[in-house]
Parts: sequence; C-alpha cells; structure tokens
Amino acid sequence: MRRAAVATTTRMAAEEMRRASASAAVAAAATAEVPAAAAAPAQAGSRWARVWPPSLRWIPTSTDRIIAAEKRLLSVLKTGYVQEQVNIGSTPPGSKVRWFRSASDEPRFINTVTFDSKENAPTLVMVHGYAASQGFFFRNFDALANRFRVIAIDQLGWGGSSRPDFTCKGTEETEAWFIDSFEEWRKAKNLSNFVLLGHSFGGYVAAKYALKHPEHVQHLILVGPAGFSSETEHRSEWLTKFRATWKGMLINHLWESNFTPQRIVRGLGPWGPGLVQKYTSARFGTRSNGELLTDQESALLTDYIYHTLAAKASGELCLKYIFSFGAFARKPLLECASDWKVPTTFIYGQDDWMNYQGAQQARKDMKVPCEIIRVPQGGHFVFIDNPSGFHSAVLYACRNILSGDGEEGLSLPDGLISA
Repeated sequence: MRRAAVATTTRMAAEEMRRASASAAVAAAATAEVPAAAAAPAQAGSRWARVWPPSLRWIPTSTDRIIAAEKRLLSVLKTGYVQEQVNIGSTPPGSKVRWFRSASDEPRFINTVTFDSKENAPTLVMVHGYAASQGFFFRNFDALANRFRVIAIDQLGWGGSSRPDFTCKGTEETEAWFIDSFEEWRKAKNLSNFVLLGHSFGGYVAAKYALKHPEHVQHLILVGPAGFSSETEHRSEWLTKFRATWKGMLINHLWESNFTPQRIVRGLGPWGPGLVQKYTSARFGTRSNGELLTDQESALLTDYIYHTLAAKASGELCLKYIFSFGAFARKPLLECASDWKVPTTFIYGQDDWMNYQGAQQARKDMKVPCEIIRVPQGGHFVFIDNPSGFHSAVLYACRNILSGDGEEGLSLPDGLISA
C-alpha cells in the first residue's frame, strides 16, 4: 500500500514537472527568436539597465521593485512590522562555500520582516520554499503574530535578499550556501531557542539546519517538506518508462541543465507578468476553506510573485544539486532521521503532492517527539489554501511552548487529522 501511494505521489510530481518543463521548452524556443537588441536591457547592472526606465526594460524588475511589491502585499495586514536588510557579511569562517566569487568582500544581506508581538512571546522563524519568498505567508502573519514574535526571511539568493552568482558545484556545497547563510543571519539577529518553520524546500533547509545547530531550535515545524524520499528507494516503473520517452529525456536534460521555471518568466520579458497571473489564478483560486483570495490579494500576490521570479537567477540554481529529476533528494532526510535532536511536527495539506508517508517512515527512526498533522481543504500551499486550519495546526504543534498563557488545549483541534 505504501509503495502504491509513493508511486502515485511520484507520478503527480513528475507530471507537474513534465508540464512545467514542456512549457519551458516552448518558451525557450520562443524567446530565442527575440532580437538581441530587444533583450539587451535584461542584463542586470549593465549600462542598459541604468539608461532605460523600468517600464521599457525587457525584464522590468529590480531589488527595489521586489521590496516595493512586498510592501504593497503586506499592506493588507493589520499587524505592524519592521522590514530590514540584515548584513550577514561576506563569508563565514569554516564555510564550505563562498557566497559569491569576487575579488571584493562585498557584504550580503537577508531580507527580513519582524512583526509586532506581545512582550516575551516565543519566536517563530518562517522559511519559504523553492521559487517563493517570505511574502507567501502573508495570510498567516496576523494570526500567528497574536501568539508569537514572528520573523520571516527571504533565503539568500531569493526574494529581496542579496542574489550572489551561484557557483556551487555539488550537494554539500549547495546545502552550505543556505545553512551557513541562515546561521550568519541568526547570529546577526542574536536569536536562540526559537521555533523554526520551513515549507517545502525551506523545510529541507530547516531540517538540515536543525541537524547541524540543534541547540538553537526549540521546535521544528516542517510544512509539506521536500527531501523525505530517494530515487533508489522509490523508483517507480512509470517514472522509469517515462524517462525513456523523448519527453522524459527532454525534461531530464532541462533539469540537469538547470533550466528553471524562473527562466521562462525572464525569457518572456514584458509578457512574463501575464504568465504569472495565469498561474496564481489557477493555483490559488481552486482550494479554499471559504476564504478565497480577494481580488486585491490576488493582484498583489501576482505582482509580488512576478518580481521575485523575474529577478537575477541565484538561489534557484540549487535545484539540480539538491534533487534529481522526479523531486528525489540526492541526500534524503530519511537517512538522518536517527540523528534528529529537535522535537518535530510535520504539517501537510490533505491534497499535498508531497506524501506524508515519508514523514511516517522517518518517525520510526526518530528518538525525539514527532507528530504528523494533515489539514483538510489544502494542497502544497496549505497556509494559503486553508489558513485557519494551518494556524490551528501550528498552535497545536507549539502547545507546550504556548502553555504558559493557559489557552492551548491538549486535544487535536476539530478538522485536523493525525497521521
């Protein structure tokens, strides 16, 4: 039964990537026909970027415009916040990777938002997933800030953070890019004993960080985390056959060539925002607990997503070094389960294509408390699909930490499912 579920999940993931990569191939061919003169303004930092106004550039975005889009998106919130660029220096001592290849020691920055909270509230650090940024949590900040000191970041190379040239050449070095930069950010913010929440690829990074620096993490919350399955363990017959087809070989080639979805958006230039609008309408307008995105939320989220995707390629280029085609981790977290030192809660949308059975398998080897919660009416972006259910799951996961205020019960909230 477990094999069947894994095979179904694998097929869903591969099918999703097949559609994206097929679109990538079409877009790549289409954008190849764009005259060089029209594409010239796309070069970030070039003389064209300085001379042409943003509205006339092939890719009309910049770090300033990302931050501006973020500010517009967060304007729908009721809770006050502080946005800052946290200096993490150039490269930490002992790191396996330099975050940029340059003769200078130019510092790098992590875009950070910290929300107003009650005095002495526990700290919750939120880490976004692949091809996302901290603004994806915009529907959660108000509710969670009522109980936590919420801090959300853009990982190095994404969102409004610095985007160094990505020169990593292997899995270990790529992991260090994210883990070590997060640790330098933690030091700069003088944080310790916090709840660490990561979504999807951000869950992979959060788990790897907690394995390396468990002394700083009070509780680990992994939301639809990537990295709990390996190709050698779960190679499906369907995927093997698909890889042998011309479509499968094309997609695998694009994967190994680091052809990312963001590249499609950049290649379409001024038509990129239209593609992103179609994606957000299709993806975030189909599941809800009765709280569909308002027209304002949809427009602001679309604008924000476009600017974060179209900016300079950096952190996104980690993909092929962390995962093989089929979304299989090259260094699966299952192999580290017995080394877990931090109490952990897994949260999955009931329709999440990341299968919760990987978490069940990991729990068997863990020596720390571990819970798995499934949230109804939610997919991979459960915190957008069903925010109230997601908030209930987070508060339940942290019930022992929040017990001092006397508000948290010991029973699983109605509607949530324990797996």
